[in-house]
Amino acid sequence: MGSSGGRGVGRADGTQDAGRVQGGRRAQLEHTGLRHGWTTGACATAATTAAYTALLTGEFPDPVTITLPKGQTPSFALATEELSGASAMAGIVKDAGDDPDVTHGALVRATVRRLPAGSGVVFKAGPGVGTVTRPGLPLPVGEAAVNPVPRRMMSEHVAEVAARHGGSADVEITVSVDHGEEIARSTWNPRLGILGGLSILGTTGIVVPYSCSAWIDSIRRGVDVARAAGRTHVAGCTGSTSEKTVVAEYGLPEDALLDMGDFAGAVLKYIRRHPVERLTLCGGFAKLSKLAAGHLDLHSGRSQVDKGFLAGLARGGGADDALADEVAAANTGLAALRLCQAAGVPLGDLVARAARDEARAVLRGAPVAVDVLCIDRAGSVVGRSTVR
Repeated sequence: MGSSGGRGVGRADGTQDAGRVQGGRRAQLEHTGLRHGWTTGACATAATTAAYTALLTGEFPDPVTITLPKGQTPSFALATEELSGASAMAGIVKDAGDDPDVTHGALVRATVRRLPAGSGVVFKAGPGVGTVTRPGLPLPVGEAAVNPVPRRMMSEHVAEVAARHGGSADVEITVSVDHGEEIARSTWNPRLGILGGLSILGTTGIVVPYSCSAWIDSIRRGVDVARAAGRTHVAGCTGSTSEKTVVAEYGLPEDALLDMGDFAGAVLKYIRRHPVERLTLCGGFAKLSKLAAGHLDLHSGRSQVDKGFLAGLARGGGADDALADEVAAANTGLAALRLCQAAGVPLGDLVARAARDEARAVLRGAPVAVDVLCIDRAGSVVGRSTVR
């Protein structure tokens, strides 16, 4: 469905077996006609794989094939490569597909250097990749802004290359992005305390494009398919992690799953006109805190987590003034949640309840029972509401 900067040759498989009801996340994307892209994490993994292979063998694989978390095996052509005695560098041009991503066309480089035995895999921020300077993110202060899933992907591919070619898998990986510091000014990184450049992101390796009109149309089609299949319980999910959580919690079939992305309002307004008996909304704590505060578009460029609102919820849940002030000053929604968890204040449940009530207000009395699940980055439920 996409390629690396127009140079890759891989596809993300979005097909379904012939004769099956076309519902669920993959069918929604197919219906939009939009093209997948690749995350910076996938590009960095491909670059790392190529560079480490060259370091061990003297030759860069081109194209280089990687395995994504869901089993897809895209290939990427190299845009640049360099081999010295102690290190190797490879670069991949990111293709975001049809998503309006600020990193589309960026050159993502990985430089791999051998380390002493027992060192493991060490990540460094090169030019254009940020460094974490504030708490509340999924990485400690001082670490390169290479998120946990891309780190795991790169580490796994390093181990595979080492096993294939006799390496030790003890390496330093320096990830850089050409012009990344400039590009990062168009993101929320500076406000979050990620300084010096971009974050290397992605939980699936695939960029799912969200053209507003096309994606909202696919949401409506997803509701229609679920109703036609006789589903009485559907779930609006913000992404693949929340989708997995809903399946684990409720055992819902694929055609009962709606990939709402950031468009919570689109789901609610269409179901208001085309009701189902029960709707579960599931997503990250921070995103659903936006819904709880009255935002129907959850995109980071169009709505932000209101820590003052969270502080008010925390007070209502038993937080004293000192804790509420800490929540209001927290760097991220995740940091606010952790503060409350440590103090025994059920902020996750309070957000889930407020999001449910906001959803019911948008439904305007339609005969739909609603519940909400808030999850963390790992997919663990950190807040839930009752069904109302």
